Amino acid sequence: MNSTALWYATRATGLMALVLLTLTMVLGITTTTRARARHWPGFAQQELHRRISILSVVFLGIHVLTSVLDTFVSISWAAVFVPFTSRYQGLWVGVGAVALDLMIAVFVTSLLRERMRPATWRAVHWLAYLSWPVAMAHTFGMGTDAGEGWVIVLGAVCGLAVAGALGWRLRTANRQAVARTAHASVPGTPPKHLQLGGRTKVWSRHG
Repeated sequence: MNSTALWYATRATGLMALVLLTLTMVLGITTTTRARARHWPGFAQQELHRRISILSVVFLGIHVLTSVLDTFVSISWAAVFVPFTSRYQGLWVGVGAVALDLMIAVFVTSLLRERMRPATWRAVHWLAYLSWPVAMAHTFGMGTDAGEGWVIVLGAVCGLAVAGALGWRLRTANRQAVARTAHASVPGTPPKHLQLGGRTKVWSRHG
């Protein structure tokens, strides 16, 4: 594969990885609350989130591989993983390395979730929220076609999607907090998780 083909592959896989990472972010944000689509069960949303996360890692891997193999520029394997050690565009390659390291940490801990303490897993998984803006900065800071109109539109759509998901999550969390407060203020009402089918289960001494 010649250098031109590798350049196109690098740019295409990089942009595709950004789109998939954005979808991963949106699904991750919307699954942090108990709200679910009426005709879309929660497990389906979580499974879609997992599959898109894996797909984004695949495209990211191809993006890294083609970047290193491209002989037109010199980017070493060390520079891919160790931030700010590249001689070629050290700043933006370094920013990309930070995004890659964050995504690897999130991906590996997701695979090992059953063996980790929940608090530790959640703390590491929060890095996913940081990896997205870092990846966005790498895309538009280093990309040679970042000034193209369609790329700018793509970046704007990704930004609006994440912002919209964050706004929806904050609104949903606020409404849920208000509902819990109102529910707790009613004397003698059991916790909502003890209510069955919209009707309160009456507990007796014998269950």
